[in-house]
Amino acid sequence: MRQSTFGPDRRPVPVIGQGTWRLDDDARAMALEALRAGLDAGMTHVDTAEMYGEAEPLAAEAIAGRRDDVFLVSKVLPQNAARARVLDACERSLRRLKTDRLDCYLLHWRGATPLEDTIDAFETLKRQGKILSWGVSNFDVDDLEEALGIAGAGAIACNQVLYHLEERAIEHAVIPWCEAHDVTVVAYSPFGSGAFPDPRSKSGAVLAEVAAEAGASPRQTALAALTRRPSVLAIPKAGRKAHALDNAAAGDLELTDEQLARIDAAFPRGPKPRHLPMI
Repeated sequence: MRQSTFGPDRRPVPVIGQGTWRLDDDARAMALEALRAGLDAGMTHVDTAEMYGEAEPLAAEAIAGRRDDVFLVSKVLPQNAARARVLDACERSLRRLKTDRLDCYLLHWRGATPLEDTIDAFETLKRQGKILSWGVSNFDVDDLEEALGIAGAGAIACNQVLYHLEERAIEHAVIPWCEAHDVTVVAYSPFGSGAFPDPRSKSGAVLAEVAAEAGASPRQTALAALTRRPSVLAIPKAGRKAHALDNAAAGDLELTDEQLARIDAAFPRGPKPRHLPMI
């Protein structure tokens, strides 16, 4: 599994990790098997959130006995972003995950709470050793600038954002900003959340053609294209062992410049949107 570095601390993290959003919709035994198979295959970056229902307890069971090998991330909801509520929410996540610390803790998206309050709580949790770093999710450049102005350089570890071949808005400004400030970009829903390109479509046919040339599946090829930049990691969800292993194999797939150019032409970036897309 190809490794990258995470945030200003530059901790090594696999380029392909494991998301858990809606994982509790799948049969629990199969989902647990998928997570464990992913860990065995090198996808040791596990992302979850307090919003994800039973995903935190499921992740806890999957990482039992191997916590030190896992880069574990969870997220706090904006309605819990006030200082005292962040501290309480983190304690609840730690209990559900059966661990004494998170490798990174994120604000899931912006709400009405001033960022100063949330960031102050994150820094308190860092001093207490309950989180090793903190980041944000669904932040556009204006939000990132505000957070940087509050926290200072080197504090924001990552920005987790929507990114897939048919939604490349973050390439306009978010990725360049994050690269300039040593903030890792974590791509969620890298397969388009149920809308993966159909091979019968014009763009899907190009993706399938490149995948065949590379000796890979279309999903592996999509992940390799999305994580071509050292600043970008991806966290696909897999509810079955076979899907997890397919995702993990993308971590060693390298596409040629010509293949990447064909994928880019088939899935154009499009104009910069007024608002950052999110789901």
